[in-house]
Amino acid sequence: MRYISTRGQAPVLSFGEAMLTGLARDGGLYVPETVPVMTADEIAALAGLSYEEVAFRVMRPFTGDTFTEAELKGAIARAYAGFGHAARAPLKQLAPNHFLLELFHGPTLAFKDFAMQVIGQLFQIELAKQGRRITIVGATSGDTGSAAIEAFRGLDNVDVFILFPHGRVSEVQRRQMTTPIEGNVHALAVEGDFDDCQGKLKDMFNDFAFRDEVGLAGVNSINFARVLAQIVYFFTSAVALGAPHRKVSFTVPTGNFGDIFAGFLAKEMGLPVERLVIATNQNDILDRCLKAGDYTKHGVTPSISPSMDIEVSSNFERALFWAYGKDGAAISALMDELKTKGSFTVSANAMAHLRDTYDSGSVGEARTLEVIGETLRETGELVCPHSAVGVGVAAGAIDRDPGTPMVTLATAHPAKFPDAVEEATGIRPALPPRMADLFERPERVTRVANDLAALEALIRKERRA
Repeated sequence: MRYISTRGQAPVLSFGEAMLTGLARDGGLYVPETVPVMTADEIAALAGLSYEEVAFRVMRPFTGDTFTEAELKGAIARAYAGFGHAARAPLKQLAPNHFLLELFHGPTLAFKDFAMQVIGQLFQIELAKQGRRITIVGATSGDTGSAAIEAFRGLDNVDVFILFPHGRVSEVQRRQMTTPIEGNVHALAVEGDFDDCQGKLKDMFNDFAFRDEVGLAGVNSINFARVLAQIVYFFTSAVALGAPHRKVSFTVPTGNFGDIFAGFLAKEMGLPVERLVIATNQNDILDRCLKAGDYTKHGVTPSISPSMDIEVSSNFERALFWAYGKDGAAISALMDELKTKGSFTVSANAMAHLRDTYDSGSVGEARTLEVIGETLRETGELVCPHSAVGVGVAAGAIDRDPGTPMVTLATAHPAKFPDAVEEATGIRPALPPRMADLFERPERVTRVANDLAALEALIRKERRA
């Protein structure tokens, strides 16, 4: 299995090399040269299997000879051993043909755990083989950072630095990043928004001298291994609802496009996905682009669903790569235009490709709160603001196609956003018992300017030799 850059000018890598590299040296994102396809019989055979066994069967074709079967199976087993639900990703029915996929039973109560726990295990295996040390730097709008810290805390051959926008994550999200005591993990509160953090991360990867000096690696959804692990729950949920003999649609609350792109790859692999619905909050650049063909930054407005407060949606580049017929030069030109002008226009042919696969919708703040309240009253389910955005957008999609089962991804536990949930329902959701003392733990955080030189100097100083 070979991996190529969306911008066409970086070396072709194996899975293991692409995983440890993260962002390609031409600024692009690695994708598989070809997507392995599962037959209908192979998909049907997934019915009744454990989540771990499905994960192995779905992921194995992508990993090539990087890992033995035993290594991959062991990594997957260790990754999900600490989840709080035996099904790992259980389905709950909300209404006729509408189902909620609960992705918040991992150690940090967010869907990022499904990928990050696997990556932590795979990194450990590969780094031990190579006798290497790396410095992981990640940018987060809330959940990626805590999931990364949880996955890599205490490992001998990894230093982790997580950039998050100061004052723009929930208190639970912040404390999950700032309370671990292990010396190899560092939470950096950056003066700016998520796009500033993500921009500085990309600048570090493009500073090749710094990148090589510290052994820089990334675990944001720019890392294809993250996307790969997220493909699995599209298969488990669709098969539970009758695939491959029945088509299924998905609504995905998304800001950085990684989760819904995993759904696209599941479809490319042969899963009978009818529609993939992009659900955005008031920061609706993806919805605007799908409707008008124009990707233009307007500025980010803080919201009660902060993990979606994103304008530069990194993984949308991967979707565009497919939409432009895998033309790396065209993608490079679009990304240069976005960087210099703050916008680009998608070609008519590419828009036709995107609209063949994706629908989209957005939900504002007031409606998000209403959906949280309505969902509790009508189903007894308490959902976080991000999941409520998905439920709100899914309702319109179900009205347009009531015969196809709709799965809405519930991306975080409601206790991660207690203020919004309490405002909507009068109920303040409690953290699970294993996290009950989170607000009593001492915090360890470094506040830093939105400045590349300052961030690089701090990482050089704090990383272990």
